Amino acid sequence: MLRMTSQPSAEAPALASTGSAQELASLVEQVSAQRMLATVRTLAADEFTGRRVGTPGGRAAAGWLARQLGALGAEVELDAFSVSSVRELYSTPVLQWSVGGRVRTLEHRREFVEHLASAEMPQPHTAHLVPGDSADVRGRWVLAEAGDWAQACDRAEAEGAVGVLMARGIDEGGWMPKMIAGPAVRAVPVIGVRTDLHRYLADTLSEREAPTQLQVTGSIPLRSVAAEGRNVYARLPNTGRRTSGVPRVLLTAHFDGVGDDPQRRLPAAADNASGVAAVLEAARVLSSGLGAPVDLSVAFLDAEEAGAWGSAHHAPHVPPDTVVINLDGAAQLHQTASVEAGGPAHALLAILDQAGRLTGLPLRAGSMASDNRRYAAAGLAAVGIGMGMPGYQTPAETVERVDEVTLLTAARLLVATVELLATSSK
Repeated sequence: MLRMTSQPSAEAPALASTGSAQELASLVEQVSAQRMLATVRTLAADEFTGRRVGTPGGRAAAGWLARQLGALGAEVELDAFSVSSVRELYSTPVLQWSVGGRVRTLEHRREFVEHLASAEMPQPHTAHLVPGDSADVRGRWVLAEAGDWAQACDRAEAEGAVGVLMARGIDEGGWMPKMIAGPAVRAVPVIGVRTDLHRYLADTLSEREAPTQLQVTGSIPLRSVAAEGRNVYARLPNTGRRTSGVPRVLLTAHFDGVGDDPQRRLPAAADNASGVAAVLEAARVLSSGLGAPVDLSVAFLDAEEAGAWGSAHHAPHVPPDTVVINLDGAAQLHQTASVEAGGPAHALLAILDQAGRLTGLPLRAGSMASDNRRYAAAGLAAVGIGMGMPGYQTPAETVERVDEVTLLTAARLLVATVELLATSSK
């Protein structure tokens, strides 16, 4: 159903000159890039501190979104739920090594990073570094071979090693992205070291006498915490109440981020302030301008970064005839938007494809591991849409990298899709 079309222009795509498009044109043209950019700037601001679930910044973001939806005349509900095992850095980790008396201190998130499976090590611990195949690892840091960190952890735990250093790649901007949910916690600290530095350590250890000269000092102040998430639900006014034949549509986007580091901002502008901004703008336009009745709701979801807890909490309570459109990332469109369908979504995909054609947006099938999967697992027709996340989960994920044209494109697609769902049910 989904296909490649021509590459989008440098400007927001205009509706094609067809009868159906002309009917949609006045509605779609109400979308405002300025309002969406203002939303992104607000959510990425210092006061929201990266919007991690359970933090004052996350709660403040939920409250702000509830007020924006309330201003549209929507019926708004804040729904709290419990979240467990969120990985939290409570101070900046330390990693340095000494070779022949020369000390090198590494920069967190540029040159090393906490591994989500790491045990907590609040205070720096200094010990010799040995290769993973060393005869004796007790009381030492162990350098895992590339791709073999789990086996190194098994041995470190069994034989009393201090911890494990493993190779970790970087993104195109030279950052190691932050995550707050992952594999089960091991019994030893685990630190990811940038690949080239990991290679340097391996080369150094292969030299004669190096094991007695190379010392590592490291700390990983990382703990698991429980948190309270808050979803924001809204039923839009003037969009039709539930009567026979009126479609029921839910627009969703997660508003949470991974949160700031103790000494560094992670604004989370692309993931997912951009998606929230597009959904909020689409809701504003649709709340007053739909050409046919539709029972339209919005859910701004918490704790997606911690394992999609917000959508898992919400999905079982959504009426079974609801179609769900989830937007995760609307910051930088690269030729096509990625779409993943789940549940009985054939009819929804056909409408989405039509909306893409009318708005000039190329769509392609792609993986979208986001909240849409929770709704699909609950048996709902659900699609997840993604349009880029530059600087994903790093300090480089700033407002300046959120593209105005992509925001316009995303909101227009949502507006057109909901309008087509409404008019197709006449």
